[in-house]
Amino acid sequence: MIIVIKTGTPEAEISRIGQELYKSWGIMSEKIVGRNKVVIGLIGDTASLDPMQIQETSPWIEQVLRVQKPFKRVSREFRHGEPSDVIVSTPNGPVHFGEGHPVVLIAGPCSVENEEMIVETAKRVKAAGAKFLRGGAYKPRTSPYAFQGHGESALNLLAAARAATGLGIVTEIMDTADLDAVAGVADIVQIGARNMQNFALLKKVGAQDKPILLKRGMSATIDEWLMAAEYLLAAGNPNVILCERGIRTFDAKYARNTLDLSVIPVLRSLTHLPITIDPSHGTGKSEYVPPMALGAIAAGTDALMIEVHPNPAKALSDGPQSLTFDSFDSLVREMAVIGKAVDRWSTQPAMATA
Repeated sequence: MIIVIKTGTPEAEISRIGQELYKSWGIMSEKIVGRNKVVIGLIGDTASLDPMQIQETSPWIEQVLRVQKPFKRVSREFRHGEPSDVIVSTPNGPVHFGEGHPVVLIAGPCSVENEEMIVETAKRVKAAGAKFLRGGAYKPRTSPYAFQGHGESALNLLAAARAATGLGIVTEIMDTADLDAVAGVADIVQIGARNMQNFALLKKVGAQDKPILLKRGMSATIDEWLMAAEYLLAAGNPNVILCERGIRTFDAKYARNTLDLSVIPVLRSLTHLPITIDPSHGTGKSEYVPPMALGAIAAGTDALMIEVHPNPAKALSDGPQSLTFDSFDSLVREMAVIGKAVDRWSTQPAMATA
């Protein structure tokens, strides 16, 4: 349930309404300041509450509405139709994820292999226009014998890449025990597809204050994905970015997964959270990444996550879906054409190396 407050309502009255809700009905409230309206979201069991009774508590209340979706905080209704603007601090300055902002590029290798490789990659993707470096320190792999990442030592290498370029860092967490180490380096903490419904992890990561990138599970419905995001917001962190990375369908002969670009307009109608598309995992083949990236921008994505490696043939993980430096440069030039056409592309030059 949400309470829409009239424009010009004094701050003291907004606070009084929240206190009255708790005093009379034991309901916690959350103030949400939008571009045009202030909304109070009610948190808890509101099924028995009478909207008219709440409306009568203050002449400054414009409207009381029920949120019909099972995901409350994540629902677009919860913000009265306004999108979230997730602002991520990086050494090069704040970066905005959300509708109306330029498409954010996140690029880098599947996993961190050594310092020379990760620093070189960071410099190249930054020069092309990326704002964030992605790289796995901890890697969930289907086979127990496959490369699992270098762990905490790889976090140190990501920190070195950030120091050399000023790029923000996106890296995955797999275990609650590693949260302090990961959050100490990452500017965005990633929860991968295999952990989308690891509820203990969701609660723990949601209780810290770094922004979170939540990937869709490989067999997850949209409702299951949004309920996973609800765990993060319910734990206290509103800065959540959704990432579509392909789902499993009946035909895996030609592509690793089926990249669901239709999820962009669907999510726009359901949630206020920003959307990222990962065409690398979504297709599994580097030659399919460019058309899917271009299509994602045309469809309205807020960000793209693309795997880039200096020598994909020798990558320790996911080489077949990784772009070379030159192919990434070429793709960014193509994306700029689509991005400018839909007014979602930054024309600012890259900042000087930190």
